[in-house]
Amino acid sequence: MEWDINLIAEQYLIPWGIKLGLGLVVFVLGRWIARGIVSVVKRVMRKADADEILVNFVGSILGALLLLVVVVAALDQIGVQTTSLVAVLGAAGLAIGLALQDSLKNFAAGVMLIIFRPFKTGDFVEAAGVAGVVEEINIFNTKLRTPDNKAVIVSNGDVTTASITNYSAKDTRRVDMTFGIAYDDDFSKARAILERILDEHELVLKDPAPVVRVGELADSSVNFVVRPWAKTEDYWTVYHDVTETVKTTFDAQGISFPFPQMDVHLEKVA
Repeated sequence: MEWDINLIAEQYLIPWGIKLGLGLVVFVLGRWIARGIVSVVKRVMRKADADEILVNFVGSILGALLLLVVVVAALDQIGVQTTSLVAVLGAAGLAIGLALQDSLKNFAAGVMLIIFRPFKTGDFVEAAGVAGVVEEINIFNTKLRTPDNKAVIVSNGDVTTASITNYSAKDTRRVDMTFGIAYDDDFSKARAILERILDEHELVLKDPAPVVRVGELADSSVNFVVRPWAKTEDYWTVYHDVTETVKTTFDAQGISFPFPQMDVHLEKVA
């Protein structure tokens, strides 16, 4: 049996060559268009002042999805039955999603953190039971540096399911302190000393005005509630300075810090 080269070329080689050529054209052109779309989306997000992590993440996901569409379109031009391929990819995606559901939860939480920004890099926060400075916000986890310089990595799922306290969110903070004096001490004198200490400290803000009030008549002391305001970055400086100054000034002025005490009455039983 002799092979008819012309017949083979007409029936197989030329049609397949055309399909393959069209498939390559669709792939190359589609990939170029996909890259252009990704570039435009990233540019628009940057102009909208979106977080760079979110920009890169959206760009990567969008690029992968568009590339998948291009590959399916190119295979369809060649003549491959893409319906079955799409079904297989869908089933594989579902299986992977079920296997990685915890990772996907952290992934979704990371996207929420990046979009809604309850905190940013450099903020001091308390999240998922950990307090520290935010060093990195990644898609799956957040890295914190504790005050004693330990690195703690918290999954984003845990961060978003618990309350978040951002101590750096506002420019100013109120410093809450309590000082007790004995019942026999001069009440007015102690209050005047506390007010003068706050007034003379350069980091204590005048507005809002600091508060010095009697907060409690305790078992063995009269407790003053002392609440000055300071810039967020000066919080601990004001706290420690005022506490130290109150101690030294009260000692010098003869105002005591009472110890807990209990009066015991004995009765003689006949």
